[in-house]
Parts: sequence; structure tokens; C-alpha cells
Amino acid sequence: QVQFVESGGGEVEAGGSLRLSCVASGSAFGMSAMAWYRQFPGKQRELVAMMTRRGLANYIDSVKGRFTISRDNAKNTLYLQMNSLTPEDTAVYYCNEFLRDSDWGQGTQVTVSS
Repeated sequence: QVQFVESGGGEVEAGGSLRLSCVASGSAFGMSAMAWYRQFPGKQRELVAMMTRRGLANYIDSVKGRFTISRDNAKNTLYLQMNSLTPEDTAVYYCNEFLRDSDWGQGTQVTVSS
């Protein structure tokens, strides 16, 4: 059974930083491209950043230069370092295998106040 457990969210002021973590179990983590997604209230989940199994990263334009995705294959863990946060980053953040649309975890809430 595939399971993703996200953590590290919280409430910060604009300009602050957070580091999200996602521990994967039951998946071929080391062999899979992984991604972070986020969901705004009343909106569909959107891709934020992805990383291939070899460590190549891609980001959506709105987070380029502020967010950094990384992974530790030995720990089956995916990270998202988020700097210079703005209120527009407020959302629930999820991780999953890239382009997989099932077995979502509970997510972690990120709230950025102005």
C-alpha cells in the first residue's frame, strides 16, 4: 500500500520560510519522479515542483527562485524548502509520485499572513 505522510507546514509571516517533508512508504520512491502539489480552497490541486529520480528539478513560474525541491532516496523522503513566502502561497501541500493521481496523503497546511 502506497502512503505519503507530509509534515512541516505551519503559519508564518510574509517573507518567512518553511521546510516541508514527505515520507513515502510502499512506493518505488528511488525509482520514481516525485512532486509537490498544493491545493487552494475551492480549487483543484496544482503541481508546484517535481524532481526526477536522478535529481533534475522543475518548478512552476510563481515559485522559481523561492522554492527548492530535494530528495533523500535512502530515507524515502522528499523535501520542499520554501523561502520568501507570500500570502498567495497559502494552501495545503501534498507530495506524490509525479503524475500519479491516487493515494494522496493528508497534506500539510501552509498559512502565510501579510
